Amino acid sequence: MTNPYALALHGGAGPKPGEDYTIVEAHLEELAKEGENLLKAGETALDVVEIMVANMEISGLYVAGKGSAPNTAGDYELDASIMEGHTRNAGSVSAIQDIVSPVGVARAVLDKSPCVMITGHGANLFAVAHDFEQIKNSENYYTLPVGVSQADIEQHDMTHGTVGAVALDIYGNLASATSTGGVFGKPAGRVGDTPIIGNGTWADDDIAISCTGTGEYFIRAGGALTVANGYKMAGDSLNEALWRLLDEVGRLGGDGGLIAVSKSGEIAMAFNSDGMKRASVSNKREVYATTFAPCR
Repeated sequence: MTNPYALALHGGAGPKPGEDYTIVEAHLEELAKEGENLLKAGETALDVVEIMVANMEISGLYVAGKGSAPNTAGDYELDASIMEGHTRNAGSVSAIQDIVSPVGVARAVLDKSPCVMITGHGANLFAVAHDFEQIKNSENYYTLPVGVSQADIEQHDMTHGTVGAVALDIYGNLASATSTGGVFGKPAGRVGDTPIIGNGTWADDDIAISCTGTGEYFIRAGGALTVANGYKMAGDSLNEALWRLLDEVGRLGGDGGLIAVSKSGEIAMAFNSDGMKRASVSNKREVYATTFAPCR
């Protein structure tokens, strides 16, 4: 009998109706298949979520990593976080600049630092000290992700995007990782929910969660811990727990989405935006990738 495993990915909430996200869905499907193979082969949930997010960062298809846009000062400030559920070990970076894989640096913070979060110039110093690949020429590296135009950036309308992954491995352990280039038109130094452990990212013995959306609203609504507490303490189903947070985000005027995996291998995804680029797979369900279809 195969031990339960599960994997869910998101490439950001808030896609534009009418845009073609076929290439994104194909990429998410490919990653989900790769992640499934890794989990079946015995890779840990922590390693798998890092690999999934790092691949999304370097693809240029999403508002994270290579697909990020500059802030109003012209700098690229990125955020990422990662967490292992059964140990509660976590690492994150915020406002890190010109590093190829922010989630990789977040993992190094988890593994090699007594800190949970390192920010700004300090995050860059930490990345360089641990030999992470730097971007030498930002003008030639960064690209517009699928569904985002130059006009979106120039409007400074705080259009959002994030990537994330949650996983259950065959050992029964959970992990989550999230990475973002932030919202378009953000001021210098702006940090959203993504690098905040317990807000944009959370994992414990029972649940792993990754959020995407307008971070200010997720912070004000309580973030991922609202989901975890609803699931573990209030008796919510996994889907109800996601909507406990998302309904509050909506009530406050925000939008976005989130994904979660439970210790039993159940997967839930929810969004109150027009869609959410996402994929999932488990020992009980085949790979499924979509953008606008209702959650199932």
